[in-house]
Amino acid sequence: MTDVQTDPPTPTNPPPDPSPNSAPGSTPSHRRGRKKKSGSSFWKELPILLGAAVVVALLVRTFVLQTFYVPSESMEHTLNINDRVLVNKLVYDFRDPSRGEVIVFTSPLDWRTAENEKDFVKRVIGVPGDHVACCDAQRRLTVNGVAIDEPYLDQDYGANAPASPNPFKITVPAGRLWVMGDNRVESADSRYHYQAQGNITEATIPISSVIGRAFVLFWPPGRATWLSVPKGFASVPDPTGG
Repeated sequence: MTDVQTDPPTPTNPPPDPSPNSAPGSTPSHRRGRKKKSGSSFWKELPILLGAAVVVALLVRTFVLQTFYVPSESMEHTLNINDRVLVNKLVYDFRDPSRGEVIVFTSPLDWRTAENEKDFVKRVIGVPGDHVACCDAQRRLTVNGVAIDEPYLDQDYGANAPASPNPFKITVPAGRLWVMGDNRVESADSRYHYQAQGNITEATIPISSVIGRAFVLFWPPGRATWLSVPKGFASVPDPTGG
């Protein structure tokens, strides 16, 4: 059973108006009232429909999906300056970020060089308990002893450039993430802050600061692509103590 019903079809030969006072050729009063009501109903409902659409859009933007643009070269060439990405803000309500995912997060205050530098985009390399190091004999990152093939790394500095311009060896603290830009030379990421401060807590970000996962690059159209997780992260084992 539907919540609304359509008006019944008008009979081909409508019965005469039973009112003896009806003038010949005049429109019955009940038909005049119906037509007027139909016209006014649309304009009465239009503000309600527009308001509902605005509310739905705001709810989606606040809790489900949001677009972000990239203002810096730190993720080149996975993401270039002025690229637009779509971010899933709901996914991490059900699980924590995983290695290899591109995330948007609220940056720590000491990571910012300007007041408007609030939302950062980086790639998750290490999750709580992971041992992350660079570099092995082939200049690759290792996570829990497994070397990571990183096809997304910026090649502007040469195909044989190391996965990090400086060596490091860390363990990710509980409740935090080790994040890095795909352009390792130009990214003020966990590696950069650890090198500058030597403090693993200051060099990582809290999981609670993550806004969502950037899952698709949609602008410009010629660069549109899914931001998937490289296969190499699937072989990383769970961290061990020590």
